[in-house]
Amino acid sequence: MRNPLAAASPSPAALPAPADHRVGGRLAALGRACFRHRRWVLAFWALVLAAGVLIGGRVFEGTVAGGGSGGSEAARGTAAVQAADPVKGTVTAVVDGAPVADEKVRAAVTAATAEISHLPGVVSVADAYSGTPGMAAADGRASLVAVRMADASTPAQLDAVTERLDAVDAAGTHVTVGGDLVLEQEVKSQTEKDTRFGEIVTLPLTLIVMVLVFGGLAAAGLPGIGAIASVGGALLAMFGFSRIMDIDTSVLPIATVLGLGLSIDYALLMVNRFREERGHGATVEQAVERTAATAGRTVAFSGLTVAVALSGLFVFTSPVFRAVGVAGVSVVVIAAAAALTLVPALLGFVGRRIKAPTEPVPDEGFFSRTVRRVQKRALPVMLICVALLTAAGAPFLGAHPRSSGADVLPKSFASRQVADTVAQRFPDQAAAPITVVVKSDQKTAQAYADDVVAGLPGVAGVRAVTPVGDGLTTVDVLVKGDPQGAQAKKVVGELRDHRGGLTTYVTGDAASVADFQHEVATRGPWALGLVAFGTLVLLFLMTGSVVMPVKALLMNLLSLGASLGALTMVFQHGWFSGLLGFTPSGGLETFVPVLVFAFAFGLSMDYEVFLLSRIKELYDQGHGCTRSVQLGLQRSGKIITSAALLMVIVFAGFAAGQMLMVKQMGIALAVAVAVDATLVRCLLVPAAMSLAGEFNWWAPAPLRRLHRKIGLSEHVELPPLGARAVLPGQRAEAEQAGVEVEAEQVALAR
Repeated sequence: MRNPLAAASPSPAALPAPADHRVGGRLAALGRACFRHRRWVLAFWALVLAAGVLIGGRVFEGTVAGGGSGGSEAARGTAAVQAADPVKGTVTAVVDGAPVADEKVRAAVTAATAEISHLPGVVSVADAYSGTPGMAAADGRASLVAVRMADASTPAQLDAVTERLDAVDAAGTHVTVGGDLVLEQEVKSQTEKDTRFGEIVTLPLTLIVMVLVFGGLAAAGLPGIGAIASVGGALLAMFGFSRIMDIDTSVLPIATVLGLGLSIDYALLMVNRFREERGHGATVEQAVERTAATAGRTVAFSGLTVAVALSGLFVFTSPVFRAVGVAGVSVVVIAAAAALTLVPALLGFVGRRIKAPTEPVPDEGFFSRTVRRVQKRALPVMLICVALLTAAGAPFLGAHPRSSGADVLPKSFASRQVADTVAQRFPDQAAAPITVVVKSDQKTAQAYADDVVAGLPGVAGVRAVTPVGDGLTTVDVLVKGDPQGAQAKKVVGELRDHRGGLTTYVTGDAASVADFQHEVATRGPWALGLVAFGTLVLLFLMTGSVVMPVKALLMNLLSLGASLGALTMVFQHGWFSGLLGFTPSGGLETFVPVLVFAFAFGLSMDYEVFLLSRIKELYDQGHGCTRSVQLGLQRSGKIITSAALLMVIVFAGFAAGQMLMVKQMGIALAVAVAVDATLVRCLLVPAAMSLAGEFNWWAPAPLRRLHRKIGLSEHVELPPLGARAVLPGQRAEAEQAGVEVEAEQVALAR
């Protein structure tokens, strides 16, 4: 029979914690507030998610495909042409399969072009029968139709043109419609599909892993809910930014994958600490506030660290770097905010259903045994790890940057097929590797092309001199060898050194690649310096050591090098290209290595912070350096490994998409996290710390005094749980009675 006193007593979850047992600090107060006002917090995040879903499709509408180096010469020249030419882009159709001279083919094509020329938004139409050179293939069995669209043309007008081209009908012919405008549409559409596919695939898989980690659906579901809400907030943020700045289409899946991974990671840390506190006998409210004070501090510190890593992108002038920096930092803030507010609120709803561990993590286990074995052979282990990571990163030294066009899409896409066909069968219509924009009339530009350009080393010829507008002419330059290779980039330099006394802009893919390389070479060291300085300062504030931050920085660079090396072997040399479903382009997209550096460095430092905070906590409690490393990895190894596995699943899910740039980012980040969580955290870090011994915590006396004044610590001294605690053995009795009671009430009921 239930005791009436116990039955009448209110649930501890509804009672405020006694003031003398409250945890101090703003994060603990935030956790308490979110717990007590959990319905309002949940309603707020539900609105954020709903708004994100509603505007999700519109986010992709506001993006632009492709981004050059903002203030570079190539970008300025392209902008000058766009300002003078009222053309938005071109729709190109390949009419293949029957002789171009066939009268039925001629009639079908000319009828279509005559009709298209009168459609709204069309500036001009050219075909093989209008006298335009180079529109017929050399074998006489294929021709092109090129439709130039006005800058003010709408998507509906573009669809009308493509539909009419698709309708060209003559016996024995088939039509494929592409061009730069169709390419842009297909890139946006496929990027959106890849993003949705990544979310749909990764969330169920991560849920399964979290069920295995926590042993229950209630605890496993919270990180997934937090991740979904974070993605909604990220879409809102990026939608807002797309209205005030150019957001490259590729930024959206990159930011989404970061937000999804981080939000799952942070929620995992919060739920794991909540379970630990419940296992110690805390009530739901006490566990929430203590979780916010401890794991919440880790989340806040980690978010700050990742944001610092991404802030290096603001040093660059390229729009794509700045856009990723803005979107990335916003996503990090949203992921951390969801973990610090939404997760405590959700714990208030389902905290009682989350299984608490029956005993704490043992001091002896797989990770502690691994560390002891490493410590016995610390020097050989460290040398082998450094050698392996260095060898893995070596291929990146031979990486070739490339500016991708239609080859960002698989060969099954129409715009890719048209681009490949034009390059192979209509070379005169393919985009020139270098275009010189000359501020002069056509006659002067022609003289410059004949007298200066044609005689430069590496130039294979001048294909066309075309007037664009009043006082502006373009000169298409052909080069020997690879259109984006070393020889082409030398020609870019020669053209910029020999301008013939005219005002010129050297543009084109070769010039864009050269400008990107120049920007990375000149601004990259400043970006690296900013990230390194910020990271060193943050880690010093956490550890009070100058040795640990430097060591962490070097180790992260090694794991990052391995990631970039794998990226080179897979996407430049074609390893596993058949399995991953892409065709190697012979190089890496120009901006991908920089983004991989920023993202992978931030994620690696995330795990570094979590591991070092546990080791520092144990060291401050009086454990020696050797024992602190053993216990630190033993107590945090499972959660770090679980978080890393979830990250790899998220990144691999996005890498399974069709877009080449998304594949590159997904594979690189998955490798970086996997290497960091295994080889670096389990072997290299213990070996290096064991060799350094007490020197790990060294700092000059002035810096030690500074750290005592302004230092940060992940560890928080928690007050005793007090009378309101319910011990594990008593909780079973309380839950059987249907309520959670005070420890004294349980004793009284007995």
